[in-house]
Amino acid sequence: MLTAKEQQLLDALTPKAESEQVEIVTVEVVGASKAPTIRIFIDTEDGVSFDVLSSAQAWINDIMDELDPFPGAYTLEVSSPGIDRPLRTREHFERFAGENVSVKAAGKIEGRSTFSGKLCGIDGDDVLVDVDGQRMRVPFNAIKRARIKGTINFNS
Repeated sequence: MLTAKEQQLLDALTPKAESEQVEIVTVEVVGASKAPTIRIFIDTEDGVSFDVLSSAQAWINDIMDELDPFPGAYTLEVSSPGIDRPLRTREHFERFAGENVSVKAAGKIEGRSTFSGKLCGIDGDDVLVDVDGQRMRVPFNAIKRARIKGTINFNS
């Protein structure tokens, strides 16, 4: 699900994140190759406060300065995963079972590449998604991108 560069950045950030009790949810590199944007999504057991974001921005920036991941300029964004939280690891797919998700596969599986429905967890090497009452199996290694489909209830 991550490009080689994104995985390299994740690997570089993970030891410090663990020592800070911060989870690196995912890393995204987007935009033009001459001036890309690096997005780091973080979370903690207690959520992401402004203080957590500010602290993480500082140590992530220090690590990026050491790595110098791209020649020239890049933009660094550090944020919470938000309501449409990305799902990247097997643990994510287990932890968020029961949530509505959108899973995009790298290729066609049973005639489709996008699976939207209720996440039922993981079974062996497959992510299980209930799509319109039918349980679909998406091989974990075929997932290109997956996110929770956040909902807001304005009546509460």
